[in-house]
Amino acid sequence: MQKFFDPKLMLVASMTIFGTLGLFVRNISVSSGELALYRAVLAALLLTGFFVLSKQHIPLSKVKKEIPLLLASGVAMGINWILLFQAYKYTTVSAATLSYYFAPVIVTVVCPFLFREKLTVKQIICFIMSTVGLVLIIGIGDVHGDSNIIGILFGLGAAVFYATVILLNKFIKKVEGIHRTFLQFIAAILTLTPYVLCTSGITLGSLNNIGWINLLIVGLVHTGITYCMYFSSLKELPGQKVAILSYIDPLVAVLISVTVLGETMTMSQVIGGMLILGFTLWNELK
Repeated sequence: MQKFFDPKLMLVASMTIFGTLGLFVRNISVSSGELALYRAVLAALLLTGFFVLSKQHIPLSKVKKEIPLLLASGVAMGINWILLFQAYKYTTVSAATLSYYFAPVIVTVVCPFLFREKLTVKQIICFIMSTVGLVLIIGIGDVHGDSNIIGILFGLGAAVFYATVILLNKFIKKVEGIHRTFLQFIAAILTLTPYVLCTSGITLGSLNNIGWINLLIVGLVHTGITYCMYFSSLKELPGQKVAILSYIDPLVAVLISVTVLGETMTMSQVIGGMLILGFTLWNELK
């Protein structure tokens, strides 16, 4: 794919598409667990086609050694999606997204304990200031009452499980990139299927035409196609450029929340969002 498209353009496009996720999720009237399942199924089907067309093969001999970690990360990915979709239901897209972007902060704090890395003064400052930003988003100038707080807590829960996926990926050495993500989709499907059958059940018949269109966009575009672009661009770009351009995602989400969905943000929430994104970005810059 990188032979035909500029990798920087692919990364910008993928981050922009990721940022519009909440807009489409709002129009899909199924449970969060069911939506997470369909997202994984559609993305896995599209990636299967991508592998066939690009003649890529997953090294099964290497996969066997990583099965426990792939299953664990797939479960974490599924729970992460469920909680994020719940966050969209209870609070604004901007508040949910900014809470979700607390994940890199969690990774920064946990890594020294798991990998015996040194926690620097810069990282401590970033953690403190990002936490202050989260407090501002949650507790000051609340415009939606208890529902807003519940939604932000769902977003923070999603951040915890997203951070778990990131940390587990650090232990997966034999399978990388889009192959690893595909196998995590499969693991998510295996765990989400019984969960959905035991809770909401299959309710696809309740979707109207708009719901079906949005579901296909979330599964095929936001997950399948965009993941292909994202991982293809990672192979060609330096890590620092990727870190900077990744912040297009939350910025687009906030912009859509305010301009398209007409959702409001208080000044304290704006400041809180700037603290989280600003100090998280600073932490990733060398």
